Amino acid sequence: MQRILSAFAWVATVSIVIIGTLYVGAVWLVTAPFDPGRYHAGRAFRQLAVALVTMNPLWHFETDGDAPDNPRLPYVAVSNHESYADIFLISHFPWEMKWLSKDTMFRIPCMGWMMRMANDIPIVRGKRESIVSAMRGCRDRLSKRVSVMIFPEGTRSPTDDLLPFKDGAFKLAIEAGVPILPIAIAGTRDCMAKGSFAFRRARAKARVLTPIPTAGMTSADVPTLRDHTRDVIDSARRALLRELAVEARSA
Repeated sequence: MQRILSAFAWVATVSIVIIGTLYVGAVWLVTAPFDPGRYHAGRAFRQLAVALVTMNPLWHFETDGDAPDNPRLPYVAVSNHESYADIFLISHFPWEMKWLSKDTMFRIPCMGWMMRMANDIPIVRGKRESIVSAMRGCRDRLSKRVSVMIFPEGTRSPTDDLLPFKDGAFKLAIEAGVPILPIAIAGTRDCMAKGSFAFRRARAKARVLTPIPTAGMTSADVPTLRDHTRDVIDSARRALLRELAVEARSA
């Protein structure tokens, strides 16, 4: 039965992506002249992720926490990273963020086209020139009052423990003078594990946490900011795991 439901979810996903490309393209055409930050095209793209989850009978996603009062007050949002499904879960939050993503994602037909229309930011892992270009792209989006979303672990953790956080997101926030917005996620590891594209039954949650200001910080504060943010996310992630365990026992 799970294989049948997974196959159905893939059919629904492909259908929504193909149709959604036309939808996002239409929004991009209408709003591009007055929306340099591509906020509206990005929101249209993220809405497709929500639709995909709604059509997937194997996934049950929830989000909570206090959303930013002003969605156009930019943040550098950071989250732990467990699977591809993290993207679909975080897209449920009701404000737009530009994603720092592997350049290979931008080469996928339809999906990559929509990422470009949404003004997401490509990066080639391990290439300094690409990293410099990506950080320049992040600063550009922030200057246009649109938040950026970065996974500071750099890749998906293969275990239940968080990987060390890299400095880039925290240097960016301090240099741009914007707060860090921590997001904790739990449960997505079971949705689509690393090395697999089969959908699996799972419950997952994401929680947006209290923003961490960077005003007055310098590059010397990056390690402290990085480690504090990691501790905050890890603590919230463990709380979410306990909540999911209680819900599973009650189901």
